[in-house]
Amino acid sequence: MDISRFTQLSDTAWQLEPRGPMRVPAIIYADAELLAEMDDKVGEQASNVAMLPGIVQASYAMPDAHWGYGFPIGGVAAFDADAGGVVSAGGVGFDVSCGVRTMVTGVSQEAIESVKGDLADALFEAIPAGVGSTGLIHLQDRQMTDMLRGGAAWAVEQGYGEPADLQRIEERGQMAGADPAAVSKLARKRQRKEMGTLGSGNHYLEVQRIAQIFEPSVARVFGLVEGEIVVSIHCGSRGLGHQIGTEFLREMAVAAESHGIHLPDRELACAPIHSEVGQRYLGAMRSAINCALANRQILTHLSREVFATFFAREELKLLYDVSHNTCKTERHQVDGRERELYVHRKGATRAFGPGHPDLPEALQGVGQPVLIGGSMGTSSYILVGTNEGEKLSFNSACHGAGRAMSRHQATRQWRGRELVDQLAEQGILIRSPSLRGVAEEAPGAYKEVSRVVQASHNAGLARMVARVEPMVCIKG
Repeated sequence: MDISRFTQLSDTAWQLEPRGPMRVPAIIYADAELLAEMDDKVGEQASNVAMLPGIVQASYAMPDAHWGYGFPIGGVAAFDADAGGVVSAGGVGFDVSCGVRTMVTGVSQEAIESVKGDLADALFEAIPAGVGSTGLIHLQDRQMTDMLRGGAAWAVEQGYGEPADLQRIEERGQMAGADPAAVSKLARKRQRKEMGTLGSGNHYLEVQRIAQIFEPSVARVFGLVEGEIVVSIHCGSRGLGHQIGTEFLREMAVAAESHGIHLPDRELACAPIHSEVGQRYLGAMRSAINCALANRQILTHLSREVFATFFAREELKLLYDVSHNTCKTERHQVDGRERELYVHRKGATRAFGPGHPDLPEALQGVGQPVLIGGSMGTSSYILVGTNEGEKLSFNSACHGAGRAMSRHQATRQWRGRELVDQLAEQGILIRSPSLRGVAEEAPGAYKEVSRVVQASHNAGLARMVARVEPMVCIKG
């Protein structure tokens, strides 16, 4: 991207001034090198988002931003319903509430090394993964409705986890305002056999060692000890969320025209928040959030069962669960007054700072854990939200490394079998039902996650707490 087009606000903040129909500026957080490496489409899409009705303050893009559907992946935008603001299915994404949850184990790296191969096989056997993967849970209509309304709280009621888990999940594990009646029969059908499954793409379950602590005082609150093991799960709402996105994008394209909304790009299909379509989408999207939270809760239970066979005295305690494809109703300070906003985060993570009322008491003093997944075979990071992030990006941070090339390009450059063997030589065991899927997710197909995280840290979006390295990776 041509950085000369930007006004430099700081070492890690770059602004495209409002031009033409842009209602607000577009701001990208990145260092100069990351910005220059981004595709021109990132700036174009961030500028297009800035043209939507009711947008507040700015259209933002995170350091891991890359081209997406309508919104850039890594895009953040907040809308005021009372100012004609809109909700956009493209601003949430197809994998609604895709996110990361991390559990601390108290198990040492040495203990894992002694059983690593058997543990990898047991997790692969217990965790259904891959395209079209199905689990042992088959939901009937009433059960589906209860799950869509109840989220992780429903899963706990079914015996998948403990009530204490809910305190460490966004929205306490249950997204309010879900409307299961807004979820189509086809979306329900796609999800009927997919609860408790990873799916495909960049989804994974990883056993990771804590390799480096950056902020010891926060790490102690999080329960992170260098040399010990955490388990991270990355997945979302599976077929149900994808179907909801597909259906409402078509419907919103018509709705935008009927409400006189000019779309610079049809992929930015949206509807006024107060419209019938907008309200129906919010009800369906919130149901998909609950689906994702329930799915990760079930996967947590399955992981605990496997670990219990190897480490009977240890317990996998939930550090946090946070999503990065959502639209949330939040209150933020804008121009000196508090406003209720609909914050779209597409490939961006909520990052509340210390003292935020939505955080559990145990985290109030330090802030929200921000879980940043790396690419397969590379480090991941645990950060913490900042109060400074309120003004910078509505308390939002990056969500991962961000792709540097398409999946098709990756399969032309790498072979899955070779990657599995190479990573095994580095001490990282990969288990996947698809060698093509492994090639698509090659580490080289992504940006360098450490640079992305450092840029987020330097910008003040979130602070680095710990770096973790993979030992076992179950890939979808």
